Amino acid sequence: QLVESGGGLVQAGGSLRLSCVASGRTFSRNAMGWFRQATGKEREFVAAISWSAGSTYYADSVKGRFTISRDNAKNTLYLQMNSLKPEDTAVYYCAARGTTIVPSSRSYEYDYWGQGTQVTVSS
Repeated sequence: QLVESGGGLVQAGGSLRLSCVASGRTFSRNAMGWFRQATGKEREFVAAISWSAGSTYYADSVKGRFTISRDNAKNTLYLQMNSLKPEDTAVYYCAARGTTIVPSSRSYEYDYWGQGTQVTVSS
């Protein structure tokens, strides 16, 4: 099970840090990622990280503003979001791949999903 937290309402230019805690099993050997879905839009890739945190990948829209990281000892995934824009408003989901350590930007390649946390950026 994956549980996200840290969402909320923030003004444009502000920052938020999302956390995703895994319970019931460890995901320390799994690639993980963050996705988001705005109202009326399809779920889109935000960022992904390898199991060792040696490799990270970002959508062009968040590159330079968001940072994905993980603490395998705590079974926790993070997303630091800086310089937030109104277009970042969405429900943010963390996800884990079930059988591989390789990150992916494709949502269908992830087997485990959290329930999501709302991020709202006001202008």
